[in-house]
Amino acid sequence: MQDFFKAEKVADNVYWVGAVDWNVRNFHGYKTGRGSTYNAFLVIDEKVTLIDTVKAPFLHEMLARISSVIDPSKIDYIVSNHSEPDHSGALAMTIEAVKPEKVFASPMGEKALKAYYGDLGVTVVKTGESISLGKSAVSFVETKMLHWPDSMVTYLDSAKMLFSQDAFGMHLAGSRLWADEYDRSVLEHEARKYFANILNLQAAKVLDLLKALPTLNLDIRTVAPDHGPLWRRPEDIKWILDLYFDCATQAPRPYALVAYSTMWHSTEKLANTIADGIRSTGVEVKVADLAVNDRSAIMTDVAKAGAVAFGAPTMNNQMFPAMADVLTYVKGLRPQNKIGLAFGSFGWSGEGAKQIAAELTAMGIEQPVEPFFQVKYMPTEADLQKAFDCGVKLGQELLARIGK
Repeated sequence: MQDFFKAEKVADNVYWVGAVDWNVRNFHGYKTGRGSTYNAFLVIDEKVTLIDTVKAPFLHEMLARISSVIDPSKIDYIVSNHSEPDHSGALAMTIEAVKPEKVFASPMGEKALKAYYGDLGVTVVKTGESISLGKSAVSFVETKMLHWPDSMVTYLDSAKMLFSQDAFGMHLAGSRLWADEYDRSVLEHEARKYFANILNLQAAKVLDLLKALPTLNLDIRTVAPDHGPLWRRPEDIKWILDLYFDCATQAPRPYALVAYSTMWHSTEKLANTIADGIRSTGVEVKVADLAVNDRSAIMTDVAKAGAVAFGAPTMNNQMFPAMADVLTYVKGLRPQNKIGLAFGSFGWSGEGAKQIAAELTAMGIEQPVEPFFQVKYMPTEADLQKAFDCGVKLGQELLARIGK
């Protein structure tokens, strides 16, 4: 049966041959409401080279796109920039199908690929090394822990194209390939969400990479990540680099998140009242019930916020489980430069708010208003007044710290 998947030309002798995953909605705990892409690229030269592969179920789509340009058996080299299975899942099967002369990966990439798939005969490349493809050459820069130990980027000199693996990407499925073909607000939301949930843990290393890029003396005209659209206009490349710098610096801004779980609406009443107190100071605030907001949406707002308030009831001598899940997830991503507030409600033991406060302290989130604030059973009018006042104090403290 004829295949109708076609490659798309992105530069002279360079083609996108990746796959569109319209239906993925969960990426290791990160909700991907707009799907994703697994970008792979074919370079036609004396040594035909495939840059990255795709998630295993999309092997056929990738090979069909390659076949629209060239017989896949003519591929000489494969470069694996990142060993995570959404990029390498089809690698072993691709090697078996095309039998390339060489497969290249970073030193840690070779180890990771061997651990996943056995010995694939990978040739190790390091920062500063390059290989000739004929008329063009590719060079390599290891980007350890951005976001895995094996991560590297590849630069194609003839096209002045940086294949940036997971850097500067986002989970966004679409029929358009270029970032300038999408609404900027969609790009910003998905890029910030991606950074918050994938790269926030390594924010310091992102800053190091952004500072190092100019010293690499690479004339970059196109940035081609492994997820989402590609960047080709100078103003768009600058925009995504600036956005990454903004995300990585984690400077506090006049925005607050109030996230809560509730059983019988006591904690919900506190959350809404605290939020109104914050709002009265002029700080923008968002209220999020964990019953209808997943952990990746919460982390996206945490990354944006200068102040965070987390509240939950006590259940079985513990904070409510949904809150424990979210705080574990957020703590692992290491948000910086936040102030916070722990609150909640209880019936008899009252551990919940104390445990939230302890988690905030473990994250390095200072709690300047109250050690924690909680009420027994249903909040009284006096309790709600205190909740409002706590919100006011949190908002005022945030404005003072950012100089407004």
